Amino acid sequence: MNFRSPGGTLCYSVLFMLVVITIATCAYIGAGWSFADASYMVLLTVYTVGYGEVHPIATPYLHIVTVATMIFGCTGMILLTGALVQFLTVSQLQQIFGMKRMKAEVDKLDDHVIVVGFGRIGMMLAKELKAGGMKFVVLEQDESRAQHVRDLGYLCLAGDGMDERSLYDAGITRARSLASVLPNDAANVFITLSARSLNPTIEIIARGELPSTESKLLQAGANKVVLPTHIGAERIAEMILFPETSRFLRAGTKMQELERSLRSLGLDITLVVVPEKGALTGLTIGEIERKADGRFFIVQLDRPGGETVTTPDPSIRVQAEDGVVVVGRNGQTARAMFEAPAEKLRAGRLTFR
Repeated sequence: MNFRSPGGTLCYSVLFMLVVITIATCAYIGAGWSFADASYMVLLTVYTVGYGEVHPIATPYLHIVTVATMIFGCTGMILLTGALVQFLTVSQLQQIFGMKRMKAEVDKLDDHVIVVGFGRIGMMLAKELKAGGMKFVVLEQDESRAQHVRDLGYLCLAGDGMDERSLYDAGITRARSLASVLPNDAANVFITLSARSLNPTIEIIARGELPSTESKLLQAGANKVVLPTHIGAERIAEMILFPETSRFLRAGTKMQELERSLRSLGLDITLVVVPEKGALTGLTIGEIERKADGRFFIVQLDRPGGETVTTPDPSIRVQAEDGVVVVGRNGQTARAMFEAPAEKLRAGRLTFR
């Protein structure tokens, strides 16, 4: 406990008063008073109420006890009151100046990322951005949660992402990207619309809970849409169908470092299970990469029987139920191209032929 800090001073003052009250109560009980009378007399004395004596103070012993209770009790109450006022005042000042300092740091940001919402996904996203050395600010509506974000060492403003003023405060006009990761689809659509109108060039990545929300978010101006439930199902399928490759891609310090390095270059590494009647099913790796037009390339091929082909030859044909490991600018684009109907390849709002 630091006696120099307001919190430490307050704790020591409370402890001092508890000791004084306890000793004084025991002293009165030692003079034959009941516990109720003794404690009542002590409280009247230390709080300087002065309603009168509970019993006559007729002996030198009681005089000494009462005078000592007055001196130490009243002094302790003065110290306690002062410490409490100091603690409350300093806490308020720290909060005010802390917010001003936080706002000043946010105003200095440029080419940064705005994370709207600090739930489960927002927390994981902030951790990854911090590990990748990316500048970012969290916009969180709940004040208590916003303070928790600041305690973790992240820049955070308390505000509603659907309020344009809050987006301005977070530097929407200077930001590189905005990630709207609230668990509310309607809120994410509205935030996407607002962010796109305030900054036509910003990259917007939005979270969607329902698959039907994806098209709405794209129409609202999102560049990319992430469906956590869909991704979770894909990860489970990967673990079941190709456990070794999935374990290799998702675990290990070296692979995590590789993924971070790829992300810093704007690239993803993804395992895609080839569907039976997908647009790219039956084509050679060379044909697939030509259709991808540089958006991704295949670095590994897993056959259903357990055969793994690293750095596969461009002439190898990709069949249904194969697992392909792709590296590209957007793993969801590669997945969408593989899963699209044969007559048309769609990835977001773009069509590939």
